[in-house]
Amino acid sequence: MTYFINVILPIPLNKEFTYSVNENEAHFLKPGMRVAVQFGKSKVYAALVTKIHQQAPEIYEAKEIEHILDETPIVTANQLNLWTWISQYYMCSKGEVMRAALPSAFLLESETIILRNDKETVDESGLKDDEFLLYEALQHQSLLRIQEVMDIIGKKNVLPLIKRLIEKQVITVQEEIYEQYKPKLVRYVRLVAEYTNEEGLQLLLDSLSRAPKQRDVLMHLFMLQAKNDEAIKVSELIKAASSNATVIKTLINKNILEEYYKQTDRVQYESDEVTTTKDLNSYQEQALKDIKRHFLEKDVCLFHGVTSSGKTEVYVKLIEEQIQDGKQVLYLLPEIALTTQLISRLQEYFGEKLAVYHSKYSVNERVEAWNNVKDAKFKAQIVIGARSSIFLPFTNLGLVIIDEEHESSFKQYDPAPRYHARDTAVVLSSMFKAKVVLGSATPALESYYNAEQGKYGLVELTRRYGNVLMPDINLVDLKTKYKKKEMTGHFSDTLLKAIQDALKEKEQVILFQNRRGYSPVVECNTCGHSPQCPNCDVSLTYHNFRNQLRCHYCGYHIAMLQKCLACDSHELTTKGFGTEQIENELRELFPEHHIGRMDQDTTRGKHGYEKIITKFEDGEIDILVGTQMLTKGLDFRNVTLVGIMNADNLLNFPDFRAHERSFQLMQQVAGRAGRTSKRGKVLIQTYNPYHQILQQVSINDYSGMYKDQIEERYQYKYPPFYRIIKITGRHKDYNKVNEATLWLAKSLSMTFKENILGPEFPPISRIRNQYNKNILIKIPHGQSLKKTKDVINKVQSSFKSIKEFSGVRIIINVDNY
Repeated sequence: MTYFINVILPIPLNKEFTYSVNENEAHFLKPGMRVAVQFGKSKVYAALVTKIHQQAPEIYEAKEIEHILDETPIVTANQLNLWTWISQYYMCSKGEVMRAALPSAFLLESETIILRNDKETVDESGLKDDEFLLYEALQHQSLLRIQEVMDIIGKKNVLPLIKRLIEKQVITVQEEIYEQYKPKLVRYVRLVAEYTNEEGLQLLLDSLSRAPKQRDVLMHLFMLQAKNDEAIKVSELIKAASSNATVIKTLINKNILEEYYKQTDRVQYESDEVTTTKDLNSYQEQALKDIKRHFLEKDVCLFHGVTSSGKTEVYVKLIEEQIQDGKQVLYLLPEIALTTQLISRLQEYFGEKLAVYHSKYSVNERVEAWNNVKDAKFKAQIVIGARSSIFLPFTNLGLVIIDEEHESSFKQYDPAPRYHARDTAVVLSSMFKAKVVLGSATPALESYYNAEQGKYGLVELTRRYGNVLMPDINLVDLKTKYKKKEMTGHFSDTLLKAIQDALKEKEQVILFQNRRGYSPVVECNTCGHSPQCPNCDVSLTYHNFRNQLRCHYCGYHIAMLQKCLACDSHELTTKGFGTEQIENELRELFPEHHIGRMDQDTTRGKHGYEKIITKFEDGEIDILVGTQMLTKGLDFRNVTLVGIMNADNLLNFPDFRAHERSFQLMQQVAGRAGRTSKRGKVLIQTYNPYHQILQQVSINDYSGMYKDQIEERYQYKYPPFYRIIKITGRHKDYNKVNEATLWLAKSLSMTFKENILGPEFPPISRIRNQYNKNILIKIPHGQSLKKTKDVINKVQSSFKSIKEFSGVRIIINVDNY
């Protein structure tokens, strides 16, 4: 009897593929296990089984699988359901979801192995230089991988060379698949069984009377065993006995000690003592009761609490209840920087019940976290992570907390799947009948609208913890300050005076400038030319630290120019300013104080965030300059002053969310000030102090901002009243993109009429030598989302069949927040 399996391949193809298996394999396999399968001529992939059945494919003959890779499923049934929902809702393939969901160690692809062809005799004189180099290398090594060939030849494109050698029958190639994950094994030692009784032990110690070092190691082994009954690590024994590995090895060779290995996790959170959770104040207590009350009727509750109101402590109480019921909790954060602070806070309460999952962790660390969650281990009851942690294999999820739920970082933009972690988490929780808390001081308009409409519960916490006053927010008019010559560099006299006062009181200062680098534009004073990126439509940003001009889109960089490229003039000046320039100015203004900077350039390493945050918390940094990384939920107790260097470049952004985002960003950064007894102060420098949004920020008027923005959204047909799907055409040929997107827009407007906007080039239309052009589809509430997507898919299929548009990539972004 013939059996078949359906599999998802980790490639962007819309359908599942069928392979044949024998009866034993069919009985052994379960959905969620991986099998190695051949796809195409020779490529081997690790594919994921979704179904075992007996129905042969009609269009093609099913190939046999290569071999089975897992003993148990690595993906749960709920995860497969979630993947299906993501692929349908966000209009991408299951293979793309699989690539995003699984740690890369599970996504095995075969690697081309190059072998010597021993069946043929080779005429060495007929080989070119590079061919001979490779042939000679294979005399010393049995096989070579592609990367090794690149290193030997010193070129990146080695495929033509390999092709030539195959034709000359010098080499053969084959595809090999191998596991990337290597478990961490810790070496332990114990006494051989024959010496464990008293008599044997006495004889052993007598025999070692002439080997004092070995005898000493044994004595320390007994001491360590007496202290704790646990197994003794080799590293611990060496340290305790002040010995070395050679002595241990000698004892093993003499059959006195035997070594053995235990598998252990790379990331472990050890807590000396777990403290009890803090008592809530009456306002937090009321908020907790309200959340629980809403949970009786609704699955999602929006928790709108002002900055520093103690939302985290309310979450801790909710987490505590779930853990007592034996449930798992997912705590989603928008920034890795936030996990650093939160881990230490939650560790105090929950010890080692904590698992962390985000992109700064290594492949092996992520696999371990994945397995711990799947096996519902004690050490993975609470998972803290960035957006990718919604893909973990939960088995008993009880609660999802989405902190800073308004953050745009929860939306994945490239590559596909272009999902929104907040919305996906709501779907995930419904699969487990779990509850969701959306927490924010400045909720997204959509979430607040859903709460007002009764779709979500709404709980508000309007007081800061400890009855601390909200910060005093003042606007500084830069136009007037420049006229009166009251500016020093980019600092108004008001801001400088406030910084000086704060430093005098031994308090800390945060300065926010949402642009990294030194200066965004370098300009020639003679002809006005500004160096541009050759691959993107942007000017190069000057980075003073490396003396480089860099493109923040594609990474292109050159050394700082000595003269203008257009007219050879040496008069080059910088326009605008970034975090680096602010840092330099501060060093000159306050030479005796410590200045820190937190942006993408200073937090590259695995522990980049941790180092800066810890330094600032310990008072080693007096003034911290940073981009929006600083704004999100960080809790610094000694910050009394926050300065926003220039509010205007946030407001004047061509996006229907610009005003909402500006309000959120400024309110969040203002919330870092005065979180303890002293009232904080916030200074916002701007050329337009009478702007409606800035006025609303200055009096913490979220409801005023919400009413204005929701009115505008209603008037101009934007979310939450209309859904938006953005379709982008991308190609290196400008004319091809134009023609292709025009055809697409015309085809779509036949069905959607006036609800099609575009095609239109975005403000930065060329990135990495590819032109982008956008079409927006607005979907009113009454219109079926499924039918809309069906129309888009039909139009896309027709588009792909047109020869002139071949090569134009179509990118679909659903709910383009």
